[in-house]
Amino acid sequence: MGVRRTKVVCTLGPASERVEVLCRLIEAGMDVARFNLSHGSHQDHRMRLEALRAAEKITGKTVAVLFDGKGPEVRLGE
Repeated sequence: MGVRRTKVVCTLGPASERVEVLCRLIEAGMDVARFNLSHGSHQDHRMRLEALRAAEKITGKTVAVLFDGKGPEVRLGE
């Protein structure tokens, strides 16, 4: 079988913050963990990143991290 050219990107949130769940996602083929920085606190994201790194050690696989920042906004100044 050839090399897989597509990547599986999973957005992490409250339902996927436990190490056990992250291990299952990695084993199922997650290539990239997306953090939506528009939602949650710095502490929330730090805890999820630490859990992801722990899951990587358990599974022996590396996952890329995508930090998705807040996009452009319209500011009316009112």
